[in-house]
Amino acid sequence: MSVTHVQILSVPVSDQDRARDFYVDVLGLDLVRDNPMPAGRLVQVAPAGATTTLTLVTWFDSMPAGSLRGLVLETDDLDADVARLRERGVAFAEDGVQVAPWGRYVTFADPDGNGLVLQETHV
Repeated sequence: MSVTHVQILSVPVSDQDRARDFYVDVLGLDLVRDNPMPAGRLVQVAPAGATTTLTLVTWFDSMPAGSLRGLVLETDDLDADVARLRERGVAFAEDGVQVAPWGRYVTFADPDGNGLVLQETHV
């Protein structure tokens, strides 16, 4: 096999505009593409410089909005990002920042309930 990287990960949402605003305005991801398609819109976001993009999808019946779990976003400064996200209205899990042998992380959800993890890995 000659797979070189993950190109796109689909995130199931109910409203592409609301999801785009959350991923871009709240999480700070770049809007890569927002184009019409025959079956709707292609809305892609990604961290600056990333090779993998997230596509905010409404068209997969087998992926209802809010069904994604475990999307992990890496940060270099977990504490600052948690503070910034709290200021923007993001609610975190009641257990707050967790410590693991590999680093620290916190969990939260997007407006549709997709489960996200923000982590700071210690190498």
